[in-house]
Amino acid sequence: MLPDVQAGELTTCERDRDIRIFVSLPGLYSLANRRNARGERRTFACRAVNISESSIALIAPVTGELGQRVIADIDRLGKIEGAITHILSRGFVMSIVKSEGDHAQLADRIEWIEKHKNHDAPDQRAHARFAPKNPYSRLLLADGTLMTCLIIDLSETGAGISADVEPKVGTVLAVGAIVGRVVRRFVGGFALKFAEPQSRDSVETMATVNDQK
Repeated sequence: MLPDVQAGELTTCERDRDIRIFVSLPGLYSLANRRNARGERRTFACRAVNISESSIALIAPVTGELGQRVIADIDRLGKIEGAITHILSRGFVMSIVKSEGDHAQLADRIEWIEKHKNHDAPDQRAHARFAPKNPYSRLLLADGTLMTCLIIDLSETGAGISADVEPKVGTVLAVGAIVGRVVRRFVGGFALKFAEPQSRDSVETMATVNDQK
């Protein structure tokens, strides 16, 4: 199962003639007007959920404006550039601007992904990280600020988070109903170590928040 936004909004907002497939691929993206204090483009984590040769839909913690330029780097697809064409409740659809030769290469990659997307073997290691089915949640900061976030991955002991905030290492905050401490920052987000280890059976329910009714 993919998040509800994929099955509902995406099929109604896009009616392309080219082949469109549903996937769940991690990636990074940056928006033209989102920059840090040094004037550098900020990078956020995302998940590609719907792809064709002409456009791609991303679930993302920060949404830009229609027409805004986007640069994305998606696992198995590589670097993609384009502009936002549709705003979704939990992300956006962006066009794919490529040369004719690049489009042919992209079409080959899409075909390969479609054939092999269900062949990935699950990671059976203890405390292995996994991508939650619903990656959206809320962060609660110490000052009471509440904001949307994207959970990149989860384990019984921690999570990878992407949000419109760059907390310092050592910052205490809560994702969903789990309190943790920021232990590392990386491109696109930060790592949170939970104050208490969680059960594998309940960690996803505790960490994620689904506002849809």
